[in-house]
Formats: sequence, C-alpha cells, structure tokens
Amino acid sequence: MKPEELTDTLKAGFEKDLLKLERLGERRLSAHIAPGAIVNVARFMHVHLKFRFIIASAMHTKKGIEILYHFSDDSSGNLINVQVVLDEKRPEIESLTGIFAAADWIEREMHELFGINFLNHPNLEKLLSEGNWAEGVYPYRKDK
Repeated sequence: MKPEELTDTLKAGFEKDLLKLERLGERRLSAHIAPGAIVNVARFMHVHLKFRFIIASAMHTKKGIEILYHFSDDSSGNLINVQVVLDEKRPEIESLTGIFAAADWIEREMHELFGINFLNHPNLEKLLSEGNWAEGVYPYRKDK
C-alpha cells in the first residue's frame, strides 16, 4: 500500500480520533490520535492493514506524557508512528497486550519509569526497579 493510500485509509477510518497526520518521509507517517482510540487504531493496523507492532516508547514533554507506538509493514517498508499525549497528572491508557503479547514488557517498563497506568494490563508488576528507587517515584518524569 502506498503512503497516500495509508493516509486516506486512516483519515476515513478514524476521522474523529485522528488529531494530526504527517508524512515524515517517503515511507513514514506519524498519526497523532486521541488516547481513547489506541486499541481500535492498533487493532485496525494489525488486522486490516497487516502492520506489525515493533515497540512503543514514552517521553515527558511540555504537552504531557507522550507515547509513540511504532508499526511496520515489512513487505512494503512503510512505517507508522502512532502518537498519543496523556495527562501528566493522571497518565493512563488502555493496554495493547490483548492484541500484542509483545506489548507486555514495554508497558511494564513505561509504567515504572513514567507512572503510566496501562488499563487492563494483565501484570503491571515491577520489571526493573525492585529496590532501585522509592515507590511512587518515576525517574523519567521531568520536574517542572
């Protein structure tokens, strides 16, 4: 599928939840979506578009806690970054573990480092920090 077709497909399928769509390169798109749409968008990417979940990453910015979900269509070389911005005072979003088992550890890591609550995650137990920092301290959050 060509990037133009991907753009049209995402606009048509998620018009109300698609906040911004940018072309970052010849085969790379960035879709900024409402956090409540992440499960539907991820499922659509995987089931209908046949994209593979690569990884997710988080950062604390002036906007809030941002998560970038990275997806790839290995057959075409197309990449899509799906970005959500969460409220830094109460960062929570649905877990993608029901779609991608591979989301388990990265969501646990983001939970520990940023304090993101992944709703319906099957096991948000500590992965990295046992004894390394105090409970309720999120070392990758910026002090403002």
